[in-house]
Amino acid sequence: MVRINIDDSIQDYLGTIALARSENTTRTYRNALNAFQAMLLDLGIDPAETETSETKEDWIADFAAALKSYAPASEQLYLTATAGWYEYLVAEELADINLSRMRMLIRRRGRRPGQRLPQFPRKQIEITIEYAKNLIHSAVDDERDRLRNLRDRGFLLTLADTGLRVHEACNLRRADIDWNEGRAILIGKGDRESIVRFSSRSLAALKDYLRLRAELDGGSGRPLSSLPLFARHDLGAGKKVLPISTTTGRAIVHKHVSEALGPEAAGTITPHSFRHYFVTTVLRGSGGNLKLAQELARHRNIAVTQRYAHLSDDELDRGYHDIFEK
Repeated sequence: MVRINIDDSIQDYLGTIALARSENTTRTYRNALNAFQAMLLDLGIDPAETETSETKEDWIADFAAALKSYAPASEQLYLTATAGWYEYLVAEELADINLSRMRMLIRRRGRRPGQRLPQFPRKQIEITIEYAKNLIHSAVDDERDRLRNLRDRGFLLTLADTGLRVHEACNLRRADIDWNEGRAILIGKGDRESIVRFSSRSLAALKDYLRLRAELDGGSGRPLSSLPLFARHDLGAGKKVLPISTTTGRAIVHKHVSEALGPEAAGTITPHSFRHYFVTTVLRGSGGNLKLAQELARHRNIAVTQRYAHLSDDELDRGYHDIFEK
């Protein structure tokens, strides 16, 4: 059996996660394993000095107990990440672990997250979308500001009308879009190839943005097909055409939600709120066609889509008053 300490094995495991999963998933797994290592230190076990061959299944039960102050969903996610490390040790023959017992301990000690309906302010999102549509007419100080406005307009309309996750939108390249068919083929969650449809208004906004960006793209010295769909337009980027990060994607939403709704609304709408909006818009427009919504949202399990198939409070109010206030 190979001799390696727990700390090094965790870093090696996170390296495999970074190669196969998204940046957000990798960050979450790193946070989970950091919490696991902190728990080991509390138990008097130094991950930098302890070999993986000494790993115990019982540690996962100790970790579950240490996570009780976390939300149930976060607890489950952290336990899943740590269970993945245990499986990595077995696969790499770094430790002799009873994985069945480890999973049994998780089932016994871990809490099940409650099933919550997706909550998001639909009307506020629609106000933000209307605000975004008018960014093309906003007064600006220079060309860089105008580029940012048109980029942000295209980005927000893309989130609203495609159901793309924020990292998927940020990672799009110009070549990913089939402008004639109005769709893109991308590798989404779980490394699955998917087709994403674009609305005419999102395509028009993207074309407005790319037309204004033509000189910058043309001077990049790179094939247009290789350039990011959404580029940075800050002083640090200069004349380079660099993709925006997921942090920038979230900042775009934060900025324009604050502008459209007021600073008190900052943080109430996130990029994922637009995905919720997309799914419910499809369900409303299709008369509750769950299969259509599942396919367009690229949900692997239709049970995820079913969480959205509920009446809004306004519809419940109207239904109640129609019955009792005649």
